[in-house]
Amino acid sequence: MDVLAAAPTLKERFNLRRQAAINSYRKSLRPEALLTALRRATDQALLETLRLTPLPDSATLAAVGGYGRGELYPYSDIDVLILLRHDPSSADTEKLEALIAALWDLGLDLGHSVRTIADCQRVAANDITVETSLMELRWLAGDKIQLQTLVETMREQRDAQTFFQAKRAEMQQRHARHGDTPYALEPNCKESPGGLRDLMVLLWVCQAAEIGRTWREIGQTQLLTAREYRALRRAELAFKRLRIELHLLAGRREDRLLFDLQPALATLYGFEATKTRRPSELLMQRYYWAAKVISQLNTILMQAVEEKLFPQPDAAIEDIDDDFRMVHGRLDIARDDAFERKPTLLLRAFLVMQGRPDLTGMSARVMRAMWHARTLIDAQFRHNPINRHLFIEILRQPRGIVHALRRMTMLNILPRYLPEFRRIVGQMQHDLFHAYTVDQHILRVIRNLRRFTMPEHAQEFPLASQLAAGTDRFWILYVAALYHDIAKGRGGHHSILGARDVRNFCKNHNLDAADADLAEFLVREHLTMSQYAQKRDLSDPAVIREFCLVVQTQKRLAALYLLTVADIRGTSPTVWNSWKGKLLEDLYRLALAALGGSQPDTNTVLAQRKAAAAAEIRRMGLRDESRDEFWSQLDVAYFLRHEASEIAWHTRHLYYRVDSATPVVKARVIAQNEGLQIMVYTPDRDDLFVTICRYFGQHSLSIQDARIHTTRHGWALDSFVVLLPAHDDDYRSQAALIEHELALRLARPVSAPGVPAEPPGMTHRQASRRSRVFPIVPNVTLQPDESGHSWRLAITASDRPRLLYSLAQAFEQHGISLKMAKIMTLGDRVEDIFIVEGRALEWPRTQLIFERAVLARLDETSL
Repeated sequence: MDVLAAAPTLKERFNLRRQAAINSYRKSLRPEALLTALRRATDQALLETLRLTPLPDSATLAAVGGYGRGELYPYSDIDVLILLRHDPSSADTEKLEALIAALWDLGLDLGHSVRTIADCQRVAANDITVETSLMELRWLAGDKIQLQTLVETMREQRDAQTFFQAKRAEMQQRHARHGDTPYALEPNCKESPGGLRDLMVLLWVCQAAEIGRTWREIGQTQLLTAREYRALRRAELAFKRLRIELHLLAGRREDRLLFDLQPALATLYGFEATKTRRPSELLMQRYYWAAKVISQLNTILMQAVEEKLFPQPDAAIEDIDDDFRMVHGRLDIARDDAFERKPTLLLRAFLVMQGRPDLTGMSARVMRAMWHARTLIDAQFRHNPINRHLFIEILRQPRGIVHALRRMTMLNILPRYLPEFRRIVGQMQHDLFHAYTVDQHILRVIRNLRRFTMPEHAQEFPLASQLAAGTDRFWILYVAALYHDIAKGRGGHHSILGARDVRNFCKNHNLDAADADLAEFLVREHLTMSQYAQKRDLSDPAVIREFCLVVQTQKRLAALYLLTVADIRGTSPTVWNSWKGKLLEDLYRLALAALGGSQPDTNTVLAQRKAAAAAEIRRMGLRDESRDEFWSQLDVAYFLRHEASEIAWHTRHLYYRVDSATPVVKARVIAQNEGLQIMVYTPDRDDLFVTICRYFGQHSLSIQDARIHTTRHGWALDSFVVLLPAHDDDYRSQAALIEHELALRLARPVSAPGVPAEPPGMTHRQASRRSRVFPIVPNVTLQPDESGHSWRLAITASDRPRLLYSLAQAFEQHGISLKMAKIMTLGDRVEDIFIVEGRALEWPRTQLIFERAVLARLDETSL
């Protein structure tokens, strides 16, 4: 029979068998039955193909990798080895090419290698991946004896110790590629820490060490207890099903829990929304719990295998006290039942670790015993005064706090001791700016606080390090950090609920009234400083007085500043920038002065600012008469909204161009070389703000702050702070380019030739996948500001390219003039404040029309 004519028939039979296996799985939901059925269907298709296009004489066809293991996922690669006695002849090559072509015609996603036994030895000696795949050989057709010879040869060549070290290094590299955490937003259920690959690594190293080839065989040794075996098997089956569902949903090989797939997966698993949480958030929390179990047992068992493969002399054992000892540099317990006999040791173990810098970690014996004894942490344990004292002592130690809390979380000690913490373990936050689960975010905030106390990190945040060094009882900030987001997902305001929780914690742990008050204040107000710094006008003395009424004391101010910086930096690698840091530092210094007795009124602030600016201008060599001619065109609002250095900068460039008809654009680098301040001076016109926003959008410049001013004689004097795209850090070159290009753009009317109506290259850009799947419901609030002369427009929405440009168009269309903008971008979420004026805001009907227009702009998916 002609191969080409038969191939469609083979392909149809293969696809029918695959579909039948999938249909059967849908009824039973037994993942391993499906993996076996898909493997059998593929085996049969290969054997039928071999009847039409046989192997060369004396050749062997073997399955390797997952296919060799007998597990084939719906869209996995089909990896095979064609083993030859000798290098292929021309006739052999012809046969092999025909066979491979026939298998491709079947639609198989084939991965193949053609090697001799010597080839396998040579390649495996230099490639741990190849060596690993050859551990899972399975005969399909051809010479069985030759394949058995390869198996024996590879077993003799393999060194268990070298193999273990190579697989551990490979695993560490893989973990690093996936962020060293199981808690990624879109984890890979196969490759991420806590994924299926971590289980396979355990099986491979146990096979190399001749402990066992399957979980059942390993479970019959002392390496794995019956309880651990059951936990591993439950997690393994859960992850196998998850990977199957991902393949079937995506219709391709897809092992990532993509945002786009999470809602459909949650529905498939039967999760339903609660009042406070999406089904996908419940799904992901279940995933993180399972991944955490795998991570725990992987850590314990890898260390146990290491201790078996690399035995140390008994001389390396040192008693620490009656309960603990140091074995080969790791903390060990004196008795196997130590935690059952003395449950308080579950906490004291971490205290011992903190007090002994020579301890490099915990032994597998300790971690295993602790993992099994975690259920001893019950209400009676929590109420025990000794345990409460031990927990506080862990927080008070001068070193090891972050490692202790991470270990306590990994081994389920912290979630058991604090039930409120247990509720947020693995809880995802689809607010478009938190990149971590709530529990991992909390631990990162504590890590950031700890770094403020370490001299080697002082250069990162000099002010924070200075304040931390002068803060008495710094550990109270760890308590506040532990509780600041602990009430997420309960409904209600998490800051208020968390403040109640931390008050109870302080009461239960006998903290004095002053410490309890500080911790409660920090949790309740942990968002306040960020809100004031990023959304309010810090040049307004009334705003500073209002903030000081909340803070009340300099001690609270310093503590709140430290927690705020640590919190923002712990949300996501992309949320923090130097401009946010400058705003927070400015607010801290202004509030510190006010709390120290400096309570200037508007007139005093105005006089001080003018005097400081004038002094700086004189140092530049400018005469007072030149300065005064320019300043005569500026009103009080200008001087109150700009710092002295900004006023001096403006004056230096504009004193001799007061009536310039040609646009003046100047830019300078600020915020530790991570931001640009741009000044625009030109005769005012209605489309000016839209034109500037269009230019910024075209060049992917992110506006952080905007101050819009019109001089007495009708010139616009606008100031912006912008950030460059993440891939560009050459601020000085960009400053020169912006000065030239933006001035040319402003010199031409919008309708002039060469001025695009839309930013080129941006028409088809879309919002992030995360914001499309988990969108923020747009919100618009319009209220009179404190002065009663302007309006405060607050918007919250999912971020997307050209959003500010789109809003500027709405302002222009409704005759709204912008006076000031405070732009707060938090990952894929924006929370912006605009101070605006316009006749359309004077009547309720036109106000409503304007608000609807803004909402429509926020709702748009494309422009």
